[in-house]
Amino acid sequence: MAEIYDDRLCELGEGPLWHPDRGELFWFDILGKRLYTKARDWSFDEAHSAAGWIDHDTLLIASETGLWMFDIDDGARTLVAPLEADNSATRSNDGRADPHGGFWIGTMGRTAEPGAGAIYRYYRGEIRKMFDRITICNSICFAPQGDRMYFSDTAAKTIWTVALDGQGWPVAGRQLFVEAEGCDGAICDADGYIWSARWGAGQIVRHAPDGRVDHVEHLPVAQVTCPALTPEGALYATTAYEGMDAASRAADPLSGAVFHVCDGVPGCGEPRVIL
Repeated sequence: MAEIYDDRLCELGEGPLWHPDRGELFWFDILGKRLYTKARDWSFDEAHSAAGWIDHDTLLIASETGLWMFDIDDGARTLVAPLEADNSATRSNDGRADPHGGFWIGTMGRTAEPGAGAIYRYYRGEIRKMFDRITICNSICFAPQGDRMYFSDTAAKTIWTVALDGQGWPVAGRQLFVEAEGCDGAICDADGYIWSARWGAGQIVRHAPDGRVDHVEHLPVAQVTCPALTPEGALYATTAYEGMDAASRAADPLSGAVFHVCDGVPGCGEPRVIL
């Protein structure tokens, strides 16, 4: 049964990352413009949403204007690549490192304007647009062998899958994986099964590689945003209270907390980003 891991409530908790070298969970409040760990937090002057790890002391973090090297000790940011910096109508959203050392990041309209977002891949100094006309980019995750990626458009209620080559670039167009209401963030486990957070349903659904539902974990809040997985098989998840009125928040007071969902998942460590 899911238990509270951290009770600091995020308006839009997102982008949880288990740093395997530090044994530490990082996560964001996108709308609160903050980055958290259990022990500390950092504030920014713009929204940040996703991260990968570069080394023990450095993250790659995505903001509404760019990808940045982030020094965990002193909080300093160094720009790596701009990300729609000339478009004030969009911000970053879901993102994750792939097994080849690349980093994928999606953008979206600030009020989820239809088709305003895109998905990019940063790989060894180059950032390239992979997909466009995305409304709410989510579910970016990768098969452990690095030969397949997944992504969703939550507004389209669809998760797609894409075959990748030996350097992590798409070799074919997107194919339907599953149709799902509220498909939000996702992660692959070591067996290649996809754990998909379901916004509005209070669930994380485990899909087999063929798309069938294999297992469901239930959380005590409705707006589940994204899971994170440790190499030892512990599953965590961020949640949100975005858009909830006073009555809804009173009925769902843990919305925005981070949860330890379960143990015993086939563990899979997050790959390192190679700059």
